[in-house]
Amino acid sequence: MEKYSGKSVFSGIAIGKIRIFKKGRQKIKNIKADDPKKEIARFNEAKSKAIDALQELYEKALKEAGEQSAAILQIHQIMLNDVDYTNSVEGIITNQNVTAEFAVAITRDYFFEMFSSMSDEYMKARAADVKDISERVIRILCNDHSKPTDSKVPSIIIADDLSPSETVQLDKDLVLAFVTIHGSSNSHTAILAKTMNIPAITCVNMPLDISLNGRMAVVDGYNGTIYIDPDSTFVKEMQLKQEKELCKRKHLLELKGKDTVTLDGKKIMLYANIENTVNLSSVIDNDANGVGLFRSEFIYLEKNSFPTEEEQFQIYKTAAETLNGKRVVVRTLDIGADKQADYFNLEKEENPAMGLRAIRICLTNQEIFRTQLRALYRASAFGQIAIMYPLITSVDEVLEIKKISKEVKKELDEQKIPYSQNVEEGIMIETPAAALISDKLAKEVDFFSIGTNDLSQYAMAIDRQNSKTDRFYDPHHLAVLRMIKIVVDNAHKNGIRAGICGELGSDLSLTKTFLKIGVDELSVSPSMILPLRDKIRKTDTSKVKFKYDL
Repeated sequence: MEKYSGKSVFSGIAIGKIRIFKKGRQKIKNIKADDPKKEIARFNEAKSKAIDALQELYEKALKEAGEQSAAILQIHQIMLNDVDYTNSVEGIITNQNVTAEFAVAITRDYFFEMFSSMSDEYMKARAADVKDISERVIRILCNDHSKPTDSKVPSIIIADDLSPSETVQLDKDLVLAFVTIHGSSNSHTAILAKTMNIPAITCVNMPLDISLNGRMAVVDGYNGTIYIDPDSTFVKEMQLKQEKELCKRKHLLELKGKDTVTLDGKKIMLYANIENTVNLSSVIDNDANGVGLFRSEFIYLEKNSFPTEEEQFQIYKTAAETLNGKRVVVRTLDIGADKQADYFNLEKEENPAMGLRAIRICLTNQEIFRTQLRALYRASAFGQIAIMYPLITSVDEVLEIKKISKEVKKELDEQKIPYSQNVEEGIMIETPAAALISDKLAKEVDFFSIGTNDLSQYAMAIDRQNSKTDRFYDPHHLAVLRMIKIVVDNAHKNGIRAGICGELGSDLSLTKTFLKIGVDELSVSPSMILPLRDKIRKTDTSKVKFKYDL
């Protein structure tokens, strides 16, 4: 039996025969073009055909994988119409007198390198999307009409990588699992795998050999491993694991519509973390109580210039209306550190994680901040919008924010623009400074949300993006847990709620500890809502003992 490991994208067990998926890549030569205008026309015609094809795939995905996954194909259509992308292709054709396909290939490589070099994992994953749309246009220009190979037998698909459009074209009833040599857990293909409930692993160091076709394999999505030619004993073990997993999934689905209450009667609110309105269907599908963290910075990261008040208003309004009265907590702009947008023109910093980022940018460039606040308050007239401010370190910052928000509301009143008079405003506790003065901060806000990612990083002085420090990074560190307890205690003493919206919120090994501490809310990725509900409903906090003396 051969064994290869990678990164788990979606858990689950798949048992079946392998199907190797190899792509036919066009070799594009640098050929001079006699008529640049004709080449630009060819490009625009191919681009139009690509958009039409993506629309067909969108309609297919809508039926088979749901709105969230289908939206990926809409994003690809938008990317093809992007002004920077189009100008790059047309500029290369005009200035270098080359063919349309060569110009698209050069543009593909440029944008691929640009996205790949970004530190933010979400933006880095967009490199694969640029490659996908570009190769679609190149295939059309080269009259290549090849499609993913068909099979009538459910199989484990192994590929170098899979683009979203290639994934959608596969018959999901005939796909047992995805295994890719390259890829990212943040890619749109990974998102599709999660939505389709198909076990998937990426970054697997194995040969992509056609001789693997038809051989038996087992994919363990829990530990990110594929086993090739397993013996019958191992297969039986994995079949038992698969049966238990199916029973567990069925049980989790039965928890939809039920309250998240501990055995001793403590009710916990479970919210979802999202990046955009595309994720709202997943919030509803997983029966979250609402959105506990809307990462509004992605509205900025996905644009080439500052989003207008109206653009932001429409996004927040959609979220409020879609969730129909459920709470939507929007975190204000959290640009900086590992999330950069060129048009902000931020100066290079020696230590960006501790530099001009998040609320510091908003208080330094107040026009950006006021625009976002106006959009948020306007959207509050259409649902339960709450506002959350990141990276707070002092009471003075909160008082300055309150002064600005009061001025924004006054402007709206003067312009007779409606907004809710009951918008909750809270802060993220993600610095040791905020944790240690949380008793003071609690008197100024409506709620706390603990951002455990940054809190852990700052508490331990470890860059969580640096793989070299992985062995020193301990998210269960006693200092972190003690600070969480301090924050929760100070919140309750002052009559406000305290929740967790960082990665630790979905760590099931810490759920009992958080319940014992008294955390009121957990906001996690939508897929973790039901597993957490199950864990909480089986917990009696009166019998939980702390592992450490907190």
